[in-house]
Amino acid sequence: MRVIRKYANRRLYDTQQSRYVTLEDLRQLILDEEPFRVEEAKSGEDITRTILLSIIIEQEQADSEAEVFSNDLLAKLIRVYDMSSPLPLARYLEQGTQLMMEQQKRMQEQWQQAMRHSPMELMREMAEENMRFWQKTFHQTGDGDEKSEKKNASEAPKKDDNTSER
Repeated sequence: MRVIRKYANRRLYDTQQSRYVTLEDLRQLILDEEPFRVEEAKSGEDITRTILLSIIIEQEQADSEAEVFSNDLLAKLIRVYDMSSPLPLARYLEQGTQLMMEQQKRMQEQWQQAMRHSPMELMREMAEENMRFWQKTFHQTGDGDEKSEKKNASEAPKKDDNTSER
């Protein structure tokens, strides 16, 4: 696990790469699913959670169109902390978020699969499939019609010469 040290001057230092990093660099580690731990340089105290919250705050402030936490939601979260017996909110949020991310990933994969071919390629494939269907259908119908015509001709009632129409 990568260790990031936070110094008194509020700078973050990546001990693996021997360089200072920003919150954006840590955000990228999260996106790359690379585990890390942030600790106070002097005490060694784990402050990862505080840094993750800082990354969320930075994201919320940077892009107002991509806000995840509305004022109302934030107020409700603050009220949860004040409950006498708090809800198991962390577990619920983790599971709900994981489910949402899995569903989004599946939708993206399905979309990519659907878009592998150009629209013209997709139309060509559909036309070929339709052609095979109709050829198969006409071929079966054609064979069936010939057989049924022969059968109908042999089973047709023969006119009796003795019967006359009146």
